[in-house]
Amino acid sequence: MSDAIVLLAHGARDPEWARPIEAMAARLRVLLPQTRVELAFLEFMHPDIDAAVAGLVKQGNHRIKVVPVFLAQGGHVKRDLPAKIEALRSNLQGAHAGLAIDLLPAIGEQPEVIDAIAACVARIAGKS
Repeated sequence: MSDAIVLLAHGARDPEWARPIEAMAARLRVLLPQTRVELAFLEFMHPDIDAAVAGLVKQGNHRIKVVPVFLAQGGHVKRDLPAKIEALRSNLQGAHAGLAIDLLPAIGEQPEVIDAIAACVARIAGKS
């Protein structure tokens, strides 16, 4: 296996908070059975991004795409994540030639996601 995706979410103290993210990962594993899909969290929950990426690299994954599961780009996505990804690249690329770690845009900014959320709100709010 050489391709992997990390769904990166904020994290919370309440473990139930992660259920939708876990469901998203499970669905993605069905849609992309040849791709390793892992979760990672910025705060409060485990694994963190460092552990998730290190584990994927140890398993032989050479192309890792990090997908921020955020509705929009705030401070974490604009500042913290690029710095974190660059540090991971610097720390791991020397020992793992050909390793690529790409940070993708916040998922909530994708047109399909905006459309899906709007449709869902219209459906649940439009009920009388």
